[in-house]
Amino acid sequence: MDASTELEEIMNKETWTQDDCLCLREAVSGLRDPIRKLRESVAALAAANPSPAGAPAIKLGIANFILCRFGEAVELLADGTDNKERRFYQALCFKHLRRYDEALEALNYAEDRGWDQRQVTLEKAEVQCLVGDVESAARTIERFAKSSRENPDWHYIKGMIAEMQGDYDFAVESYQTARELLPGHPAATFRLAYHYDLHGDEEEAMELYLECVTAPGAESPDAGSPRIGPYPVYANALLNLAVLYEDAGRYDDAAMCLRRILACNPDHARARLFLKDVLASKTMVFDEDEAKRLARQSDLLAIPVTDFELSVRARNCLKKMNIRTLGDLLHVTEVELLGYKNFGETSLAEIKTMLSLKNLRIGQMREDVTELSFEAHSETGPSVGNEGVLATPISQINISIRVRKVLDKLNIKTLGELTGKSEPELMACQNFGQTSLNEVLERLAEYGLNLREPG
Repeated sequence: MDASTELEEIMNKETWTQDDCLCLREAVSGLRDPIRKLRESVAALAAANPSPAGAPAIKLGIANFILCRFGEAVELLADGTDNKERRFYQALCFKHLRRYDEALEALNYAEDRGWDQRQVTLEKAEVQCLVGDVESAARTIERFAKSSRENPDWHYIKGMIAEMQGDYDFAVESYQTARELLPGHPAATFRLAYHYDLHGDEEEAMELYLECVTAPGAESPDAGSPRIGPYPVYANALLNLAVLYEDAGRYDDAAMCLRRILACNPDHARARLFLKDVLASKTMVFDEDEAKRLARQSDLLAIPVTDFELSVRARNCLKKMNIRTLGDLLHVTEVELLGYKNFGETSLAEIKTMLSLKNLRIGQMREDVTELSFEAHSETGPSVGNEGVLATPISQINISIRVRKVLDKLNIKTLGELTGKSEPELMACQNFGQTSLNEVLERLAEYGLNLREPG
């Protein structure tokens, strides 16, 4: 039976079992133009069920999940028959939407209703890793430790736990074991690619990301023209691969990855915004002299005020005002300095003379934020009552490779340090565009935080 016939037969079934769900994935993998044909099948099913409930709602929900339309899938599954298929795919959708508590709850329901216990257990452990509860994840997978030595998913989770604990060598070994047991294991391949990406091995990362999204059995693509495979549609791998392609100046390849996502889910916000950035990058001319000027400027603004000869009084006042660098001085006005206790005209004159030697002046960034591309770091973030939130490490935040690299270069390690930055300051960094800014704002909003207002 060819893939098209198999897909049609599955779509025509009144109800789907766990095996039907697996067969649907396999059938889609075998199609020549999988995304278009699956979209057409889903559209026909939706047209035949304008107000889906029960079995049709589950079928539409699972099909939308395969198309990476997780929000739509969740809404559809909520009206489906309360069985193991509904609950398990609800859990997968919640996981992708980062609604982890709901994912764990749905997994418990799926197990109660008869979904494979080992698979549910491994999914639970992965979700626990994603929320940073590594100890619980380690305890969870011990449930099937003795009988799972040949299970690639078990080794994948072991690797993820090790990665979260900082044992990168064991993590890599576990991911490679998973890939040996199941060649091309998507999740293990993605985490391995992500590991190499974070550690600067971009060529290896690119190769593995490409493997995540290349058609099973397809010939290896040459360096200039990657063949992005039809299924599974691994949106995160495609996004990260697009970032690497753009960094390498391969804008057409980056756009191909993003269009692949949008072919499944035209409403994928990050892919749409990133595609605009990529297309804009094709017309941009890199000014090396300007880049060097901005780098020198950034270094200048980061110079500590303690490196200059100032009176003890002036030095103590600046310290109490939390003014640490030359850049900090460009954010305050003369009135603000003179309004501070024990800070007089003599101290002001000292500082103005010191800045003039660098062709700078007090309050310069207040007057014209466009004059300097790099603003100084302010160590004071917004007033937030929950200090624990501000102390959250960036490493525990679900952000893209591109954003993570920029924050690493800026030595931003916590949410509190991130809130000390302004939008212009981040946008001035190389490889940080509007897409990256929107992502940062979304992540901060999840914690009730914002970036610092410029000036």
